[in-house]
Amino acid sequence: MTTAVITGSSKGIGFGLAQELRGRGYDVVVSGRGEASVADAVERLEQAQGTGRVLGLVCDVSDPASVQKLWDSAVAELGTVDLWINNAGVARTVHPVVDLRPEWIVEMVTSNMVGTILGSRVAVRGMTAQGHGQLVNVLGGGSDGKIRPGMTVYGSTKRGLRAFTDALVRETAGGPVKIVSVSPGVVVTDGMIREAKELGPEGFARVRKAMNILADPVDEAAPAIVDLILANPKHGASLKRVSSLDIGLRFAKGGKGRDVFAGAGL
Repeated sequence: MTTAVITGSSKGIGFGLAQELRGRGYDVVVSGRGEASVADAVERLEQAQGTGRVLGLVCDVSDPASVQKLWDSAVAELGTVDLWINNAGVARTVHPVVDLRPEWIVEMVTSNMVGTILGSRVAVRGMTAQGHGQLVNVLGGGSDGKIRPGMTVYGSTKRGLRAFTDALVRETAGGPVKIVSVSPGVVVTDGMIREAKELGPEGFARVRKAMNILADPVDEAAPAIVDLILANPKHGASLKRVSSLDIGLRFAKGGKGRDVFAGAGL
């Protein structure tokens, strides 16, 4: 049995990855900042189809001691950590910088950037000591350097993570740890729904058609992401769930009859 640790996995993409990995026989460690949300995630995973063990741990990825405890607890309970996915992150992408609350800016930078750096450090150290392991850093909008309205801070953190991951790949070349990055594409999460509501009915109506073309539900995106991760990519691989060609084909089809926000109250 192999073990996967996923940060920020009490909901959203992280939870979807945990559920998919457990369905493929992995023991999974789910984590988040709140005890209640982590406990709920564990319960939902144990009720879903799958054979792997489930461990839920509270972790604040911006706290070095908390991240180290996540590794130590996973190893103590499950033996080894074979796969570590730095997924935890926060997006605030519908406001220009001048309208962002200062605490939102701090949260994005610490969760997205600092959290991934701390998680990578702990995972690489631990996996090097045990002699094997795969580290996956989840990127996102802005990691390609493209500038999009409202994504100045969020996009900067993801662009920074691209640079960080590329540098870490070089630092660890020839070692026992395989490091890759993955761009999940546009996925309908609780955070996206929150931001859609922040736009208001008129604002969301202007982007709804494009989002219906680009976005996918978590239960559609997660299996494809796991396929990429487990396909034995080479060290330093940059994985994309949705290619530029795929995006072009989606727009050509126009997303007719598709509503990925059905049931979200939008």
